Amino acid sequence: MANNQPSRKGRHQQSTHRKKTIPKKKKSGHFFGKLFGIVFGVGILAFLCGLGLFIFYAKDAPELNELSLDATVSSKIYAANGEVITDIGSENREKISSTEIPKLLEDAIVSVEDKRFYRHIGIDPIRIVGSVVANVRSGGLQGGSTLTQQLIKLSYFSTKASDQTLKRKAQEAWLAVKLEREKSKQEILTYYINKVYMSNGVYGMQTAAKAFYGKPLNELNLPQTALLAGLPNAPTLYDPYAHPDQAKKRRDIVLLTMMQNKKISKAEYDQAVNTPINDGLLATPANQNQDWKYYDNYIKQVIEEVKEKTGKNIYTDGLKVYTNLNMDAQKKLYDIVNSDQYVNYPDSNMQVAATLMDVNTGKVLAQIGGRNIPAGTILGYNLAVSTARDFGSTVKPITDYAPAFEYLKYSTGKMIDDAPYTYAGTNIQLKNWDNQYYGYMTLRKALYLSRNVPAAKLFADVGVKNVKKFLSGLNIEYPELQQFNAISSNSGTQDGTKYGVSSLKMAAAYAAFANGGTYYEPQYVNKIAYQDGSEQTFDAEGTKAMEATTAYMITDILKDVITYGTGTNAAIEGLYQAGKTGTSNYTTEELANIDDSNGAYPDISFVGYTPTYSLAVWTGYNDRKTPITDDSTHVATDVYRELMTYLTQNDENTDWKMPSGLVRYGRELYLSNSKSYSNAKKNSYSVTSESSSSSSVAESSSSSSSSEATVTEEQTTESSEETPVVTPPNNQNGGNQQNTGNNGNGNGNTNNQTNNNGGTPPQN
Repeated sequence: MANNQPSRKGRHQQSTHRKKTIPKKKKSGHFFGKLFGIVFGVGILAFLCGLGLFIFYAKDAPELNELSLDATVSSKIYAANGEVITDIGSENREKISSTEIPKLLEDAIVSVEDKRFYRHIGIDPIRIVGSVVANVRSGGLQGGSTLTQQLIKLSYFSTKASDQTLKRKAQEAWLAVKLEREKSKQEILTYYINKVYMSNGVYGMQTAAKAFYGKPLNELNLPQTALLAGLPNAPTLYDPYAHPDQAKKRRDIVLLTMMQNKKISKAEYDQAVNTPINDGLLATPANQNQDWKYYDNYIKQVIEEVKEKTGKNIYTDGLKVYTNLNMDAQKKLYDIVNSDQYVNYPDSNMQVAATLMDVNTGKVLAQIGGRNIPAGTILGYNLAVSTARDFGSTVKPITDYAPAFEYLKYSTGKMIDDAPYTYAGTNIQLKNWDNQYYGYMTLRKALYLSRNVPAAKLFADVGVKNVKKFLSGLNIEYPELQQFNAISSNSGTQDGTKYGVSSLKMAAAYAAFANGGTYYEPQYVNKIAYQDGSEQTFDAEGTKAMEATTAYMITDILKDVITYGTGTNAAIEGLYQAGKTGTSNYTTEELANIDDSNGAYPDISFVGYTPTYSLAVWTGYNDRKTPITDDSTHVATDVYRELMTYLTQNDENTDWKMPSGLVRYGRELYLSNSKSYSNAKKNSYSVTSESSSSSSVAESSSSSSSSEATVTEEQTTESSEETPVVTPPNNQNGGNQQNTGNNGNGNGNTNNQTNNNGGTPPQN
């Protein structure tokens, strides 16, 4: 029988083996013990350092005082003359006492903002940890502030994102704890209810209840109370007047938290969330400034510019904002656009957007972003800054002619052939708006008669790279710049993403022509005064966009647009001014569903300027498929003419001075050291269309003299200073001074909608 027991020696060896493993376990335990001690020590050290830093920061915290806790941080916005446009603040604020807080409102605020409000000491460690975990998981930035901390922030600190420093957070937490020791929970909640910004220039929930619903807080129903309780989180975003859908989402979140916290039943929740957001809402806030309608669009841009330049919030940071608004010009522009006293509008739905600028500073003096805007609209959509519509041929000077003068050193007298043209590398034929071709003409005439073919040829000469470079100097960018842009601001889509211009951008671009070549960024705000007494000014800083010679050459031609060309309806007797018309067109496919028997154009614009002012005007309909007809193409130039007449009536009327480096030969302008000027002096060719007021373009192109036939593109005419009226062939109006006075865009009665050039119809 085998002995299966281990031998004595084997048992001894096993025992020895086991004894050898014991020291290893002791070493492992010793290691982890030391590691725990180190980690614990580091943790204690970190805690002590953190505590020390907290104490260091907290010692400089401001002192608690009744005035700061009770007052709002309203902002005032001033016009250029120092007059207050609006006070977004507490003048009409109505406060309530702690005993007057409706239980329903208390439950709503605490549920959505701070459900442990009655259990924490001013800071909520559970909420802080929860927000940290949520931020790590989502990559977001969820706040951990209690209601008490929110009150401290509103009372003592800036809401600017860059001010959310560790020091600020430490001081905020310390003051919150300190406040909780000095004031009751009910008092803290009362301060909060009376202080918060509620949109539409309203501070305090009692004020909001009466402004929005016409009754006090204790008379509001559940959904109305929930709406007000949710507003302070983002008052502009959740404004029930401007953003009803967002307001409803926020209100419903408040209702959900109330149900989760057992403050309302499921049945009450269901009924409340199915209540329309405008239930009981007044048509307009009862406290609204009656003059607000004049400035709504301008104030909207002021608010955005302040936030962009400083990160400050006008509604919560207690600022004094000094703007460039000319109140007289703004009210006059509003009246011109919103009454029938100055302009004969076709209907009440036609829209107008316009921007007026000081050409020497870039200051935006007046702006209107729409016509017949519903009463009570707060910070409504501003068409004046929208780049979603087409400015037509007003872009020709900046995409074609100015770049040609700037980079190729062309003269205004350079000859160019207005003849049938196909875009290089395509089979797409470009036509002029009137289906006519005038043959050889100067660049001057090609621009003031707004011919499409010469514009496209100049674009090709300059090249996309140089065109982009020139536009960049004017802060204009086309995502998809191509030769089609030579005649229009249309870049190929209607979704607003492929356009580069707006009335604001065009006013700024043309201002550079007016002042001799300097681009100034449009500016609404010139100074901001902060609560701490410091000030920040914003001086006009121009950048060179082009040579002074280029700017003058464009201006000299655009003066002819108003005198002889397509913009005669903008003429103001005796005033030195320059400008350009612009008309966009529908595609052939679009016209299939539009009645074009009386003309049909989606957009008509005019941009004009004097040595002092630049004014860009766009007209059209919100629904692009609703066309402007031949009967109302005058509106853009009418609006321009009426406002510019008002602005300049008492101003000194001065003309532009020709800069050094230019010479005038005949009517045309040349760079004094250019080859074209030398050729002009050597040759004395005569082009019929430029020298004879009785001959038509048709005659000059069909029976040219032998000298005209040999004119090179670098040669010009030696003609009189006065340019005669030119009558296009086949009795088309085409800019005839006698026939465009009531049209304003040079189209006359000619339908141009059939001139499709491959999806981008010809523009005027």
